[in-house]
Amino acid sequence: MRNRIACLLAVLLSVWLCVPAMGAERTVTDLAGRRVSVPEQPKRIICIGPGALRLIVYLQAQDRVVGVESMELREPAGRPYWLAQPQLKTLPVIGPGGPGAINKKPDMEAVLQAAPDLIFVTYMDGPLADTVAATLGIPVVVLSYGELAVFDTAVYTSLRLVGTLLGRQERAEAIVAYLEGLRQDLDRRTGGIPEDEKPRAYMGGIGYRGSHGIESTQRQYIPLDWNHAINLANAVGSTAGGGSHVVVDKEALLGLDPDVIFIDGGGLALVAEDHAKKPEFYQALKAFREKRVFTLLPFNFYTTNIGTAMADAYAIGKTIYPQHFTDVDLAAKADAIYTFLVGEPVYARMAADYGPLGQVAPFVGGK
Repeated sequence: MRNRIACLLAVLLSVWLCVPAMGAERTVTDLAGRRVSVPEQPKRIICIGPGALRLIVYLQAQDRVVGVESMELREPAGRPYWLAQPQLKTLPVIGPGGPGAINKKPDMEAVLQAAPDLIFVTYMDGPLADTVAATLGIPVVVLSYGELAVFDTAVYTSLRLVGTLLGRQERAEAIVAYLEGLRQDLDRRTGGIPEDEKPRAYMGGIGYRGSHGIESTQRQYIPLDWNHAINLANAVGSTAGGGSHVVVDKEALLGLDPDVIFIDGGGLALVAEDHAKKPEFYQALKAFREKRVFTLLPFNFYTTNIGTAMADAYAIGKTIYPQHFTDVDLAAKADAIYTFLVGEPVYARMAADYGPLGQVAPFVGGK
């Protein structure tokens, strides 16, 4: 015990020596409703929890990040912000990260060794954030994407808050305007389509605290919602927690019998494996018999991949309303979105791991 206390004191001393004395501060209200005093010009930041680092890359402030979670290193595929900024993998590890670390106390010693002057964290309760900040002597700002694994305007609030703290206000507003521009474009293309011309769509394989098979779907799924499509997830009973993520048993899915099915890239391998084991179930679904089963890129991977969600939305639109998307090249559109948000056109690497956007699923006869 004495050795452990001595080691911790040594770490604290080293941090005190290498971190500049706190200068001017400002007080802000974070997404947990906490009033937090933070440095006026933070230079060293770390990001803890789902999606926190993604927002920093969107804001082009990744040069201030001084440590990353080991989850980012263990599972490098599927997250465009990580693919586009390979220098991040050279940074020290500040803790495990991943779904199991959500709303848990971080690795305090690892955080101290990184010597940040500001910590951003997602999905942490206010009292725990207060405890962590008091123990470390480092301000903790809680961010949010809204309900876990969906997309709502809480992410805009988070972007604007971080933009204010890091001097990236103009970039934050540009991101919000860009995403809303995509929403408006999709609305212009699909908002006037009559209900009787809309196929009944189902989205399977949605990730939620890990990968899942075809039974995993979601309400408030923006690639369908922004296309004014019929999302059959809204036709099933509510979940126990009343959230957006829904698990539909196979019998209920047979009853829904969607006209078209989309499979999220994160659950694609599980669906393919299940299809091989239970082909009779899948052939009982009209969409599988008619080869109307299409693949998308991972929507939820350490919460919502916003750029991928936008690319998926265009893939869905082009699939179910092709006459309204004749001018859209999906690969080019995805790269334009990725380049704006994360700084690099990473679609080819995403497609190499998960298949081209909007392809017929290979296990039902796609190429």
